[in-house]
Amino acid sequence: MKEIAVGTAVSKGPGIAKGTLEVGAYPDGTPIAIPVVILRGATEGPVLWLNACVHGNEYCGTFTIHALLRRLDPANLSGTVVALPALNLPAFQKNQRMSPFEGFSGGDLNRCFPGRANGTVTEQMAHAIYDPLKEHADYLVDFHTAITPDTRWLLFSDYGGRVSEVGERMARAFGYRDILPAKADLLQGSTMHVAGHDGIPVLIVETGGIGSAFEHAAVDQAADRMVNVMRALGMVEGAVTEHGPLNFFSSFDWICATGAGLYERTVRCGDTITAGQVIGHFYNTFGDRTGDAHAPSSGIVLAAHNGPVLARGELLIHIGLDPRPR
Repeated sequence: MKEIAVGTAVSKGPGIAKGTLEVGAYPDGTPIAIPVVILRGATEGPVLWLNACVHGNEYCGTFTIHALLRRLDPANLSGTVVALPALNLPAFQKNQRMSPFEGFSGGDLNRCFPGRANGTVTEQMAHAIYDPLKEHADYLVDFHTAITPDTRWLLFSDYGGRVSEVGERMARAFGYRDILPAKADLLQGSTMHVAGHDGIPVLIVETGGIGSAFEHAAVDQAADRMVNVMRALGMVEGAVTEHGPLNFFSSFDWICATGAGLYERTVRCGDTITAGQVIGHFYNTFGDRTGDAHAPSSGIVLAAHNGPVLARGELLIHIGLDPRPR
């Protein structure tokens, strides 16, 4: 078998190899070394690359990768899984979205790919990660998390040809109802955007919530669905579970709050809403209701602020636009 090396994790045959990939250095000079697991099957096949915690506090993806690896037996696997369960390690350690070492450029790792060897802290991390990803990956699944535990939706790189065909196959096999076929100009600088343009089919999984909204139920469900994706890719034997017609939407809209105060949402992820609909109520600290939040667009709720307090200008709701069964 051809050797697969990602940092110090080196696989030359069936089994599990673990190591680290150096992606930068902390202020004391010690390396930022992110964990890498390579699970190699008994027979040759494609390489499925898994990322989690590109945003450091989205831990659901880390748990999902671990749960998936526990479900897989190298003896029954065709191909290889390369897993990076804590991609943005400085942010992961601080329980925050972005690196604590970015003071000027924003530092969203999911907008910095393919990175630069002489760039900012986060651009250097992206460069160190994307080089082996581009070298080895045949498919990419990138795990994300939103605000509340009921988050459940998908994106795939809809860039035409094999990238679109395989990306849609992966999304249908995963089977969350709400799916965005992401066009080539969306989420520039993300792994999906860059890998898709490099001919690698990409699936982004949005599942579960951050912080106290974390639930193991989302992890177990996502790991089971990933096994079905691997069946669809020919990496694991067994019939592919079909999920029936799914909602494909055209784009999405992020909406910030124009009100503030104590906040009670009235919609959940997956709800269908119409423009003008009340999606939450505001109260002041005396307990008086001071107003309502209204949906600016019709569509599917992808994420919604859960309160209990909301400042003006904070993210209010994320809406999938123009959903159509397909």
